Amino acid sequence: MMMFKPVNFTLLMSNLLWTAFVLSLFPLFWCFMSSQMVLLSWEVITLGSSKLEFNLLVDLYGTVFSSTVLLISASVVTFSVNYMSEDPFSVRFIMVVLLFILSMNFLVYIPNLMALLLGWDGLGIVSFVLVIYYQNPSSLAAGMVTALANRVGDVMLILSIAWMVNQGHWNLILMFENPYSGLLTGSILLASMTKSAQIPFSSWLPAAMAAPTPVSALVHSSTLVTAGVFLLTRFYPFLEKTYWFNSVCLGMATLTCFMAGICAMQEYDMKKIIALSTLSQLGVMMTSLGLGAAMVAYFHMVTHAMFKALLFICAGNVIHQHGGSQDVRFMGNIWSTLPITSSCLNVANLALCGLPFMAGFYSKDLILEIFFMQSGSFLMLMIIILSTLFTLMYSIRFSFFIIWGEQKKCALFSIGDEDKNVRLAQLALSTGAVFGGALFSWLLFPFPVMIILTPLQKSLILFSLTLTFFAMFMMEKMSYFKSMLSLSPLNSFIIHSLSTMWFLSLMFSKISSKASMNLALMMTKASDQGWSEMFGGQGSFLLSKSILSQVKEAQAQTVSMFILFSFIMVILLILMVF
Repeated sequence: MMMFKPVNFTLLMSNLLWTAFVLSLFPLFWCFMSSQMVLLSWEVITLGSSKLEFNLLVDLYGTVFSSTVLLISASVVTFSVNYMSEDPFSVRFIMVVLLFILSMNFLVYIPNLMALLLGWDGLGIVSFVLVIYYQNPSSLAAGMVTALANRVGDVMLILSIAWMVNQGHWNLILMFENPYSGLLTGSILLASMTKSAQIPFSSWLPAAMAAPTPVSALVHSSTLVTAGVFLLTRFYPFLEKTYWFNSVCLGMATLTCFMAGICAMQEYDMKKIIALSTLSQLGVMMTSLGLGAAMVAYFHMVTHAMFKALLFICAGNVIHQHGGSQDVRFMGNIWSTLPITSSCLNVANLALCGLPFMAGFYSKDLILEIFFMQSGSFLMLMIIILSTLFTLMYSIRFSFFIIWGEQKKCALFSIGDEDKNVRLAQLALSTGAVFGGALFSWLLFPFPVMIILTPLQKSLILFSLTLTFFAMFMMEKMSYFKSMLSLSPLNSFIIHSLSTMWFLSLMFSKISSKASMNLALMMTKASDQGWSEMFGGQGSFLLSKSILSQVKEAQAQTVSMFILFSFIMVILLILMVF
């Protein structure tokens, strides 16, 4: 492996991924033009009435998502050419990233739940290896939280495989209702919620930011976090038949949106702000699924992958140029020092906010309009509107700190946009962030979608935008960010709750680990150092020691013992004679 120079090997893999992306356009073009799909099936073994098959499904939705993953992967590996050039293990890093891409494509193209475990478990294992890549205490702790959260989803998926045995197959596109439909729906939904970090499994996603920035750009934009949403879109014709599925999905998704948005307003770590933004958009995708618009959720998943990967790459370049610092309070004025990066960062932020005719506009606006048209709950409506406002607010706050804020580095601190590999990755994804929404809407929706709204509902979006800018102006005038640092008990409690994601991080890391350690300590004292010692090694030792000490004392009194035993023997002989 080390026969390659790290930079040359990374560049070779980058060129290979760009070639794979170009080749993936051919099946995409064929599926689009012919409106057909291809299902390849290989029967591995027959167990009673059930057949274990290895299937490959090539359809429009799979090829679109696979091409998107390959485009982002090629851009991320190109960005890694110089970003990871000083890492002594960069070759190993690129090989693990390639395994991650392979696992994601397995998940996309395999419609059989049994064989799909290759991609599902591959994503979980390889993501754990990537999160602990730096092997410091914070990355190891984040890796454990990520692995344990994903293990819950793996268990649910294995249980769903067991409950599907009575169907005689494990093919996702041939499922039908059965007595275990409710259990199947619950297990698949729970597995998807763990992968897509929905409440209450949201704490692992910000913790996984301990991984290198190229991993965050790939894992937390288009692969691992969207695997759960993609699985639900594959299962959706079966899942929607369960009466409670849409309601539960909608409730969890809106809460996730709201929680991620309000927590991002208080965060100062650049990568964690983007991770919370990803969490908020995952909630938007799950909201679309809860509304019954599975293809719109898929549409937003693809467009979101474009501008979120661009946002991570731009953030990685800014962090790299600032000596590894991720605190936005120590950044600023990059519009003059990093003009290309700041331009691409603005493009990604505007697409995230849903600026008209950017990639995010086509999908987010469609989801909001469907929500306005179908929602019967005023509470849900207010939560999703507030979540949208928070998205705008933390995006503007992010730009204020990094792009338009005053420079906080010394004048001798030199940064620039001279790296051609970084520019190539940024410009490629910027193209997707600008034109991807229109392109994918033409591919996925050949016929227009009819949305009927009242003028008040339609103007509600413009009112939300106006309210957002007014709120940002008022917070700036009232020195909001400084007042949040005051040490009053209420402010301290609010800041602590937001920084721990409504205490989810504590519940799923510190509290759970502390409870398990206390239980282990109690069991150790009660069993290992208690009853088992009393009736085991230590008890046997004390008993034998007591017996031997008594024997020793008896042996010390030789004359008296001889007379005693002689008297006993005489008595026994008399009894035997008579």
